[in-house]
Amino acid sequence: MKHNTFVDKYNLPIVVFTLIIIVTTVLVSLAAFNDANLRSRLILYPRIMNGPSEYYRLLTSGFIHADWNHLIFNMITMFFFGRIVEESILGDFYGRAGGLIYLILYMSGIVMSSVPSVIKHRNDSTYAALGASGGVSSILFFVIYFFPWSKISMYFIPIGIPAIIYGVLYTLYSLYMSKRGNDNIGHDAHLGGALYGFVFALIVDPTHGQMFLYQILHPVF
Repeated sequence: MKHNTFVDKYNLPIVVFTLIIIVTTVLVSLAAFNDANLRSRLILYPRIMNGPSEYYRLLTSGFIHADWNHLIFNMITMFFFGRIVEESILGDFYGRAGGLIYLILYMSGIVMSSVPSVIKHRNDSTYAALGASGGVSSILFFVIYFFPWSKISMYFIPIGIPAIIYGVLYTLYSLYMSKRGNDNIGHDAHLGGALYGFVFALIVDPTHGQMFLYQILHPVF
């Protein structure tokens, strides 16, 4: 059944909210590349986050990046998986409300994925974090919940990997690297975002849980 969505009503591209997220993130990241003071105001810095006045960093840190490679990788991933969530999942389920739910998923994913790092490093004056990876992980695992046997391709592997297998490998790798903690990558945020995306999907459509289990037990390649 086709919904009369906000996108349809105003003749906007179907991925309008994905594009808004990407453009906003690119613009803020570019500004922070050229303004160290802005970067320091937006970055996640657990050591100074002792009160509500600093909690905004849980969100703003997801809109700045370390460098061009970091930014491009996250935004490419966001484009391919975000439009699946926006167009093929939430748009079909909720019509015009789907865009709002999508924005809530992404932004709350950034916030919730940052919480483990804040707790873990609250007394570490040398730790700071930035990047959209936690929010992107939320989007990725939201997709995995609904399409576990869809194929995910990576630059260094020329064939598609089933999403559920990619998700398991991603989780195990993030757990391993989080324990090592020596590569300056926010693996805790990756884990937090992945878990949150999956939980958010369960909340959005708990009835799909049985379908998810059925799909896992009856793979389609």
